[in-house]
Amino acid sequence: MTLLDAPKFNAAKERRQRNGLIAAGVAIVLIAVIGVSGFLLGHGWFFDDLVIEHHVKTFLEAVQQNDLDKAYAIWLNDPDWKNHPQNPNYDFKFFKQDWWPESQDGPLKTFHVDISKRAGSGCIVAVHLNDKPKPVFLWYEFATKRMSFSPLELEY
Repeated sequence: MTLLDAPKFNAAKERRQRNGLIAAGVAIVLIAVIGVSGFLLGHGWFFDDLVIEHHVKTFLEAVQQNDLDKAYAIWLNDPDWKNHPQNPNYDFKFFKQDWWPESQDGPLKTFHVDISKRAGSGCIVAVHLNDKPKPVFLWYEFATKRMSFSPLELEY
């Protein structure tokens, strides 16, 4: 093929290629911005910890409404916990002492989930309860979807 036999210029094809490259570039930038902003805002890469934070919020809403049976079911990830009430690590009696309205901290009036951070086999969620200056750190285990008090604290 010589230069004289070159195909005709196809403007529509060139426009589609140019627009495809622009769309791909915009998509890459948008994905990067979403991923990094989720991390910088404290909700995990690509905001993947929002599901865990919602689980914690659901638990705290049940505590706030004094529905401790539902809250304990969320805590254990076991809606049928009454059929086997003895939990060797944290039974309902101790749970009530920590979360009952007459507990040392009083009833739960307000809460705010601040930040979450994945660590090992779970996620640490920092929650401010009743506008206290020091947050409570809750642990969410990925495998069992159970909650507990976190042995680790976050600095933020």
